[in-house]
Amino acid sequence: MLIQLKQTCLPDQVACIIDKVKESGYKPASVKTASNHYLVCIGSAEVDIRTIGHLPGVKDVYVVEDSNKLVSRQWRVNPTQIDLGEGVTISRTQFTIAAGPCSIENEEQVIKTVSFLKKQNISIMRGGIFKPRSSPYAFRGLGIDGLKFFSKHCRANGIKVVSEVMQVSQIELMYPYVDIFQVGTRNAQNFNLLDELGKVDKPVLLKRGMSSTLTEFLASAEYIFSSGNEKIILCERGIRAFEKEYRNTLDLNAIPYLKDKSHLPVFCDPSHGVGVREYVEPMALAAQMAGADGVLLEIHETPEKAASDGQQTLNFQEAIQTFRRLRMGDAMRKNWWND
Repeated sequence: MLIQLKQTCLPDQVACIIDKVKESGYKPASVKTASNHYLVCIGSAEVDIRTIGHLPGVKDVYVVEDSNKLVSRQWRVNPTQIDLGEGVTISRTQFTIAAGPCSIENEEQVIKTVSFLKKQNISIMRGGIFKPRSSPYAFRGLGIDGLKFFSKHCRANGIKVVSEVMQVSQIELMYPYVDIFQVGTRNAQNFNLLDELGKVDKPVLLKRGMSSTLTEFLASAEYIFSSGNEKIILCERGIRAFEKEYRNTLDLNAIPYLKDKSHLPVFCDPSHGVGVREYVEPMALAAQMAGADGVLLEIHETPEKAASDGQQTLNFQEAIQTFRRLRMGDAMRKNWWND
């Protein structure tokens, strides 16, 4: 059971509602976000929700059978929209393209990429400044200094910044310079990090863990929401399977499932999902037709010289073609998912 309280609900009214919930055989947990106050009620006893719905201070009561109640679509029929400001919105009504290099390498690279994205009317740039690498000897990012000039050039051109945060101590350092915090696959079940990101007022792009089930993936999103942040983007990025011919197995099944089960926007990262440059565009288009609300694409002026993940990165000319085809496919996606 999920109870949404009115914004005018007084403390003594909250206490009365909690007492009633406990009397009904449920254990309530209070969740406050920037715009709402909820009581997430765990239990299995039969209860007439009207007895709670009529209490002073209650806005609505929902029966939510899903274990991850706050991110469930069972209670929030209208999908979540995320306003990034300056006319940039993430929602299910429009397809979003975010693109940029795997790693921010130097300021010249940022300037060229920002200029390219602006000409292509791309409003979100991805780029890593803290890089979790399989080898400790690989390039691991420029850190906060790289993020500062990354952010400076993006914001001067009206482009939003999405970059990965790897640990709790980085959140405060990164906060002034990012518009979206990204949680990578290796931290998808770093619950301390998810808890802390729930306390910030900026969106979180949560990637699926490489070995996470979809229930576990939604539970990770529930951690963020339950700590106070409703601005969450789910991102399918491929899972670890037995196939060795490509980097990961991009689970396209996950996209319609997540859209059915959750009210949150759903993105796809085909670059990591397949890990082979030639396959990125067809998998991006396939994800779009599966219902994805947006994609993350890795692009670089010269992928062969990229500091990381060049084998799965589109060059600028390839990116132009992919952007064009995704925009052509957006009309078909809207018709398909609005039927």
